[in-house]
Amino acid sequence: MIDKTSPLPLYYQIEEAIKQKIEKGDWEPGSMISSEREFAENYEVSRMTVRQAINNLVNDGYLTRSKGKGTFVSSKKIEQKLLGLTSFTEDMKSRGLEPASKLVSFQKIQANHKLAKSLEIQPSEEVYEIKRVRLADDVPMAIETTFVPVQLLDLQEIHLKKGSLYSHVENAGFYIDYATQSLEASIAREAESEILEIAKGAPVLLIQRQTYLTTGKPLEIVHSVYRGDRYKFMIDMKR
Repeated sequence: MIDKTSPLPLYYQIEEAIKQKIEKGDWEPGSMISSEREFAENYEVSRMTVRQAINNLVNDGYLTRSKGKGTFVSSKKIEQKLLGLTSFTEDMKSRGLEPASKLVSFQKIQANHKLAKSLEIQPSEEVYEIKRVRLADDVPMAIETTFVPVQLLDLQEIHLKKGSLYSHVENAGFYIDYATQSLEASIAREAESEILEIAKGAPVLLIQRQTYLTTGKPLEIVHSVYRGDRYKFMIDMKR
């Protein structure tokens, strides 16, 4: 029930009521919730009020919309701790999920000035450009674009389809040392929303990583777009 005499906005009360049902487990992930009209009738409020509550819950990752089907309870977010350097494949396997990659494109391109500087190569030297959609249990989780210097190692399409890039690099006799990574919030553009199967304007995480070998040479530059409704990063902090 909601209290219409409360100073709390009606949409906020509805939002909290739905959120409690989800957090208590009354509504299972993947289950479809009532329509805006049904909520409006049950709470005796306008559909606009209900829509605002639903929109907030979608933006917060509690609910997800499917065009022509309805609104559903989101699956639990995958948590990744920002400790240690692991591949996407290793992360998903450690959580009992089946990782997969859909190779969008694999080609050699000439590095522009910015990319060459980051990879410590000469401008116009060739780099591998690898574009992949990363999946967990067949659900698209991220769009990933990776750049690796061609002069560093031989890389073929089959290497990317057989396993993780890191495994291939280490099998080639290199040792990965560390990486620097930045994260920022953004919203999905139309092309990204179609690939990730989310609404245009839905929250996403933009991640850039630069990985180094034990020799001190850069191995890769990676640009990723992660679904904000299915992924979150955790870090332990000690005083």
